[in-house]
Amino acid sequence: MGPQERNLMREREQAHREQLQREAEKALREAGLRLDQEKRDLFEERYLQERRRIERDLRQEVETKRQQQLPVLQERLKKEFQEPSPAVRSAPAVSVTPTH
Repeated sequence: MGPQERNLMREREQAHREQLQREAEKALREAGLRLDQEKRDLFEERYLQERRRIERDLRQEVETKRQQQLPVLQERLKKEFQEPSPAVRSAPAVSVTPTH
């Protein structure tokens, strides 16, 4: 991975962290809680832990559904793209007239 790709990944990760930070702050505001800095930090930490748990559970759920549906998809595509079986063809009737 080149330096530009690494920098891009770092920037994306930083943007993701900032987004999560904003969401944690929003959750705190919407909860109507007035907390000192120590409890705010604990709230944010718990919010992020639970958020990761929820996202992990959702990924597992989606993967389970995908695994259940893949065989159906594969079978459907197999039928759709399967070459039609060649019909049994009889050899064309060729009349051979004997020449004497």
